[in-house]
Amino acid sequence: MSNVTILAITPSLKSFILTVVYYQQNGLMVACCKGFVDIIYGLHTCPFIDINHQDNEGNTALMIASQAGHVNTVMYLLNYFADIDTEIKDCRGFTALIKAAMTGRNDVMAALLMAGAHIHALDSTRGQCTRDWALKTGRYETVLRLRRLSMRPKAEQCCESYVPEWPELQERVAKATADKSARQKITQRIKNTFGFRFPRNPQDNGALDHMVRITTSVHSPLISTGCRPLCPTSPPEVGKRRMAVPELMKKHPAKDLEQSSVCHSNGSVSHIIPTIQCSAEMERRGSMLSLASTKVTTTFISRTMARRNSVFPSGCIPKIDVSRPSDATPKKEKKKKKKAKSLLEPPKWS
Repeated sequence: MSNVTILAITPSLKSFILTVVYYQQNGLMVACCKGFVDIIYGLHTCPFIDINHQDNEGNTALMIASQAGHVNTVMYLLNYFADIDTEIKDCRGFTALIKAAMTGRNDVMAALLMAGAHIHALDSTRGQCTRDWALKTGRYETVLRLRRLSMRPKAEQCCESYVPEWPELQERVAKATADKSARQKITQRIKNTFGFRFPRNPQDNGALDHMVRITTSVHSPLISTGCRPLCPTSPPEVGKRRMAVPELMKKHPAKDLEQSSVCHSNGSVSHIIPTIQCSAEMERRGSMLSLASTKVTTTFISRTMARRNSVFPSGCIPKIDVSRPSDATPKKEKKKKKKAKSLLEPPKWS
């Protein structure tokens, strides 16, 4: 007698099967609904998966992930599925961008806009755009995010230009050091004495804004990045379609990435493989990561990082010995501070 496997149908499994059958969804849609990025990664190489497949309500995998607010899932779909269409509409005429704005998914909305989603696309029912639906549903933070993205549509951190100086510094210093009249001095003293200082958001193009910009720039010497953009002259921009990874690999073959700097600046692609002299004992400690990382280092690691790379070491991993000191570390004496009644005390977490 042959063995028969009996599958217990639980209520959750039954509802899952009914949902998939009724809504005509595939496995990718279900994974996007739940935010399972690992399953989406496994389905990426499946030839039978249609990224633009629509269920009986017209929803695609991108719409489901956008409405659910899974930012990592949306970013993976936009970066690794070359044939994804951001302008598909459901039965009510809503796109993925409109769905993200209606539900207040600000990060998802920003990711869709930077990937080339059309901000002025109108729904086929009422003829309203993304901003109109955000106002209609009371998503005022989403409207503010749209306004800020329209003011700064380009990601300046990915450009070649790097300006460490604050452009408005000289003007501010000259204004502060200028001679003031007696009336201006009295007015300023009255404001400092009787004025109220409320917390405010950082000003646009201010000092804090400039500090964030120079510390997140790709070409900033204050940070160390292991990669450089393929097209530094064409950074991500609102409304401009960004190419997916498979499209970039087709446009720039591996030979071109290894031998020459295709669309790179300052020769950021390097074919130099760092060599480390290791003994026989250390060579036995080489991991699969170090063996498989040779192609990664020669393709995507910049020349400045190729010689000193601790993320993907080539050759072998050095042995590190940790020794414990014999003498115990002396403890510092705690100083008793006088408690001031007019000041707030920091909270004590138990």
